[in-house]
Amino acid sequence: MGFWIFMLLMDMIIPLTMIGFGRYFIKNTPKEINAVFGYRTSMSMKNKDTWEFANKYCGKIWYVCGLIILPITAILLALVIGKSMDYVGTVGGIICGAQLIPFIGSIFPTEIALKKIFDKNGKRVSYKMENECPKRALTK
Repeated sequence: MGFWIFMLLMDMIIPLTMIGFGRYFIKNTPKEINAVFGYRTSMSMKNKDTWEFANKYCGKIWYVCGLIILPITAILLALVIGKSMDYVGTVGGIICGAQLIPFIGSIFPTEIALKKIFDKNGKRVSYKMENECPKRALTK
């Protein structure tokens, strides 16, 4: 039972991280562009506008995915209570590997959105993907 609890805690790290940092990036985008904290790709670090957009966009993806993954993880691990350590470890490892797909995969939709909103130099070309009214978008 002790190993099962350990696996439960370990498999909760990724969804809880996604929920926590997703919510943080939605509400508090890192103020300065930096190479240590935040959504860091060459496109997202072009300027302040791309930096804020990418962090908020990726934050939304992480938050939603984390909320979906968390109960699924708990349910799948509940199904292996009382099984052997090898079985629990294998299931826990598979769950952890599966959790990495949306965690790392969030890069692709974020980069696609950046390319739709900004040109290669980081200048806005489109506002259609944002939740802003057109009048406000024109004043930026």
